[in-house]
Amino acid sequence: MNGPAEPSTVKHRSGLNPWLFPLGIAVAYLMLAILSWDRTLISLIASSRILGQAALPLLLAFGFMFLLNLYISPAHVSKYLGHGTGLKGLLISAGCGIMSMGPIFAWYPLLKLLKEKGASDFHVANFLANRSVKPVLLPLMVAYFGWRFSLIFTAGCLTCALLTASAVGLFGRKR
Repeated sequence: MNGPAEPSTVKHRSGLNPWLFPLGIAVAYLMLAILSWDRTLISLIASSRILGQAALPLLLAFGFMFLLNLYISPAHVSKYLGHGTGLKGLLISAGCGIMSMGPIFAWYPLLKLLKEKGASDFHVANFLANRSVKPVLLPLMVAYFGWRFSLIFTAGCLTCALLTASAVGLFGRKR
């Protein structure tokens, strides 16, 4: 049946809500510019550098989102990253987390889209928690800290990622 949605499932959003944070920042910058233009200029330059560093990863994430929307259906995501996918889903989410690069915030929009398409909380948390393991940096870690430290640290990261993902999957929002 395609009747009206239950009142508890309808989300009311004001058109202004997404703009509150940027507007607040703009007001803060204007007030600071009045008090100290030199410091405000330094802050604006630093902010523009950060935006420049984040632009490419964000564009890549949005590009992946576009491709996901074109070619990946909710059934695909549920098949590989949904509830009950077992070891296969665990390895896919962990492997993708380990191989992912760039700032973590650039992955948030993509992970949100995957959740909307059927990925479980467990797999999203597993992806995020496994980002601390980077095989390309392992030789450098070994050079600085030695084999023993590096192997124990990596095994600890993988174990804690699994525990964290399990806790999020168990206590997270149920669908």
